[in-house]
Amino acid sequence: MNAGTIVLLILVVLVVIYVLRGFKIVSQSETMIVERLGKYQRTITAGINIILPIVERAKDTVTRMPNGSLRMNSRIDLREQVYDFDKQSVITKDNVMTEINALLYFQIVDPMKSVYEIQNLPLAIEKLTQTTLRNVVGEMELDETLTSRDTINSKLRNVLDEATNKWGVKVNRVELQDITPPESIRFAMEKQMQAERDKRAEILKSEGEKQSAILKSEGEKSAEINAAEAEKQAKILKAQGNAEAQILQAEAEAKAIRQISEAVAAQKGTNPVNYLLAIKYIDGLKEMVSGKDNKTIYLPYEATGVLSSLGGIKEMFKTQ
Repeated sequence: MNAGTIVLLILVVLVVIYVLRGFKIVSQSETMIVERLGKYQRTITAGINIILPIVERAKDTVTRMPNGSLRMNSRIDLREQVYDFDKQSVITKDNVMTEINALLYFQIVDPMKSVYEIQNLPLAIEKLTQTTLRNVVGEMELDETLTSRDTINSKLRNVLDEATNKWGVKVNRVELQDITPPESIRFAMEKQMQAERDKRAEILKSEGEKQSAILKSEGEKSAEINAAEAEKQAKILKAQGNAEAQILQAEAEAKAIRQISEAVAAQKGTNPVNYLLAIKYIDGLKEMVSGKDNKTIYLPYEATGVLSSLGGIKEMFKTQ
C-alpha cells in the first residue's frame, strides 16, 4: 500500500467522522440552539438535523436535574417543568417568622431568549421566586397568609410571569405546599380554635334551650286556649240545652193549660186559674214532705182557697 492510498483512506475516515458529527437527532419536546462561529444561527426541532462541525455547534445551557443539581446540556426541554423549592423563612406584616415551601410550574416558550437573555435560567427563576414570595407574604398578616393561599398563588404567578417573559418563559402556576408558623404561634392558634369551638358549643346549647322553652310555652299556651275553648263550648252547649229544656217545658205547660182550659170551659162556673193554683200547691206540698223521716206538717196560709180549688177539681171529675 503506497502513500497515496493511505492518505486517501485517512481523508475518507475524516469525511465520515465529519459527516457523522454533523448529524443531530433531537427528541420530541426538545430543541437545540445552533451557533455558527459563536453567533446564533438557528433553532433545530425534533427529528434528524444536520449541522456543520467545527463551523457550527450546539449551544450548551444550564439544566436543572430532578435531584436539584445543575449541569450543562445542549438540549432544551420544552415540556412544562416543576421546581420544588426548599422551605424558606419569610417574615409577615405582623413580624411573625414563617417557613413556606412552594412549587413552581413553568414552560420555555422561546428557546433563544432562554439561552441569550439570562445566564443561568434555573437559578434565576429560583431566586426570583424566593424574593417575590418574601415581598408578597411581607405585605400580609399571619392570619391572612394562612387563609389566603389562592390570593398568594395568584399574585406570585402574575409577578413571576411578567418578570420571566423577557426570558422566554411562561409561568403557568405557583402552589404553596406548607406554611409553618412558629411553635408558640401554633400553640396559641390551637388554644384559640379550642376556645372558638367551646364558644360555638355554648351558643348552640343556649339556642337549643331557648327553642325548647319557646316550644314548651307555646304548647302550654295552646293547651290553655284549647281548654278555654272547650269550656266555652261546654257552657254554650249547656246553656243551649237548658234553654231548649225550658222551651220544651214551657210548651208542655202551655199545652197542658190549653187542654185544662178547654176541659174547664166545658164546666160552667169553674175557674181554670183556681185549678192551676191547686195543682201547684199540691206539687209544692209533695216536695216539702218528700224528705226521709220528715215529720213536719206544712199548712199553707190560704188553706181555704186551696180546699175550695180542690173541691172544684173534685166536682169537675165527678161531672166527667
